[in-house]
Amino acid sequence: MFKELIKEILKEEILGKSESTKENINSSMVGRKVMVRTYSAGVHFGTLVEKVGQEAILKDSRRVYSWRKAATLSQLSMEGSKDIDNCKIAMVVDEILLNRVIEIIPMTEASINNLYGAKVWKI
Repeated sequence: MFKELIKEILKEEILGKSESTKENINSSMVGRKVMVRTYSAGVHFGTLVEKVGQEAILKDSRRVYSWRKAATLSQLSMEGSKDIDNCKIAMVVDEILLNRVIEIIPMTEASINNLYGAKVWKI
């Protein structure tokens, strides 16, 4: 019985720390301009308002339908596109809730200026 009690106390300690660590990770980029890749809604960039589990809320967000002259999303988030005129980037939406977030990458000033400066792609 004593062993079971110790196991339960340790389990609570470990889980409690784990949840605290998750909260710190999720809040570390709040308020920053980020690029977000989702499982099925594509790539978006904007200001991270909140992240809980696999959901994230962005404000002043634009969807990246396609990009050119950046090999990866990592390069796009660091440098922007070297051919911004041929990228397809949608209009700004005030706020968007994204589900099934796969990755969040902080953006640099260079990529922020490059991507927000892209012409709006729409039909």
